[in-house]
Amino acid sequence: MFDTVLIANRGEIALRVIRACRELGLRSVAVYSEADRDAPHVGYADAAYLLGPAPSSESYLNIPRIIEVAQQAGAGAVHPGYGFLAENADFARAVAAAGMVFVGPPPEAMERMGGKTAARREATNAKVPLVPGTLEAIDDLAEIRRLGDEFGYPIAIKAVGGGGGRGLRVVRAPDEIADAFASARREAEVAFKNGALYVEKYLSNPRHIEIQILADTHGTVVHLGERDCSIQRRHQKLIEEAPSPALTPALRAEMGLCAVRLAQSVGYVGAGTLEFLFEAGHFYFLEMNTRIQVEHTVTEAVYGIDLVKAQLRIAQGEPLWLRQAELTPRGHAIECRINAEDPLHNFRPALGTITSYREPAGLGVRVDSGVRADYAIPQFYDSLLSKLVVWAESRPEAIARAQRALADYEIGGVITTIPFHRAALAHPGFAHGEVSVNFIGQHPELVEQARAFAPPAPEPADLVETGEPRLFTVEVNSRRFGVKVFGAAPAVAVGATPAKAAGGNTKRTTNTKKTALGPKVDGVLSPIQGRIAAVRAEPGQQVEAGQILFIIEAMKMENEITAPHAGTLGEVRAQVGTTIEAGGILATYSSH
Repeated sequence: MFDTVLIANRGEIALRVIRACRELGLRSVAVYSEADRDAPHVGYADAAYLLGPAPSSESYLNIPRIIEVAQQAGAGAVHPGYGFLAENADFARAVAAAGMVFVGPPPEAMERMGGKTAARREATNAKVPLVPGTLEAIDDLAEIRRLGDEFGYPIAIKAVGGGGGRGLRVVRAPDEIADAFASARREAEVAFKNGALYVEKYLSNPRHIEIQILADTHGTVVHLGERDCSIQRRHQKLIEEAPSPALTPALRAEMGLCAVRLAQSVGYVGAGTLEFLFEAGHFYFLEMNTRIQVEHTVTEAVYGIDLVKAQLRIAQGEPLWLRQAELTPRGHAIECRINAEDPLHNFRPALGTITSYREPAGLGVRVDSGVRADYAIPQFYDSLLSKLVVWAESRPEAIARAQRALADYEIGGVITTIPFHRAALAHPGFAHGEVSVNFIGQHPELVEQARAFAPPAPEPADLVETGEPRLFTVEVNSRRFGVKVFGAAPAVAVGATPAKAAGGNTKRTTNTKKTALGPKVDGVLSPIQGRIAAVRAEPGQQVEAGQILFIIEAMKMENEITAPHAGTLGEVRAQVGTTIEAGGILATYSSH
């Protein structure tokens, strides 16, 4: 038994776990990086600790430091959330070795199901249908070409340790293999510290269906139906719903039984998700996520079960209180992932500071958010800001409720995916349930339709001091404390962010000053801030318009930067591993 839980994560999932802890009477401990000092989860927890001076992108991966903080805080359990260390068997072992409970599956089950090739072998043994592909990692390009001929194109090159679409590249012809393999490996190494890749047949137009399971420490496993996660960009989900409009009760039961059988065969414990591709009435096991999923909320809505509290109760050793015959979905739920991305420009990352923030409300509306007004979005983490979840008695009613809630959702100062969601939910194809993983590519008109819902571009803003009492946070021996300071405040510098300003109580006003622009440069400019992952340009190189010259990693996504027009490159300023600001010059064109 434990009474204190450390949450080894950040953002909305950290807040989600903290709320579950409070409802169960458990004390919560947050951790945070330098970039997350002012994040909402830090102030909401019962205690919060700085992870240290490591780069912000690495702080949440520092296993020794997290264990040290957990022991210092008196934690009896560690909840990993999702991402970061959630599917790291070494982390689970380190938690157990330190005398604490890991809120998740045993490391052995994690290893058997967490790696994609290992999971495919387990599925084969459990007689669960599989997409044709390799059961081992592969790094021979000639062998990949042979597999492409055997399976037929397109094929998918995928990260063994991957998830969320990262480290996945679709190859439609043999001459694409080398670049796709290099790109997938590079992204997998950055995202998962594991560059191993495998190959499988890429189904041309499937749905993405996943089954939620819960398993206790006494051998009982149940499934809680399915989620349809077919609307994706870059193989990452944007809209999820439950139940799927494509499944019959018989198919739901059959897929659920396969999921339960596979989970039981590996001794799984806790919450987990088995992902399937569904096409032409047939389903194929894809992979297992050995953790809670981002989209667990829609399952909670239709089954009325708090999955995070279930994780904690199972981790306490409680026998599963649910029976399969009693688990029946009610109504319909839809989740929209609100990301800091520009849907009008291929969903590229959109950093900035949120100036105003107002969540929608009303019957059947839920928002799981990790942000607030005056929050500067860090570049080091993924682009998810919040999740809008609606529930209603029927799918048409849920769509209408989601459309209303999206219209009511105000996030000022940054570009988000809200306009895309409004366009997608208004599309006849979505209304009729005619979706697949190719929905966005099959409906290019969605971009123009999203444009109609897009707010004006964010304007720069200044901070004006209100003169109210100020709240500060201080750190003593890496632990966070709140301090209230009375008295006159020093002036706030123009353009300062709340983290840099003297006090926490500030008011934003529009900055009407015009910034003088320097001379226009004929060159390749970066539209985003991020880390340069690859350079495919050389001085004196002749390039064509649209040719890929640079790859920039931002918010855990690789973004291809292309030549704006044909010409000869002059100076190439970008270097791999360095950081570029939005608007920064990557290369110039020669004037000769």
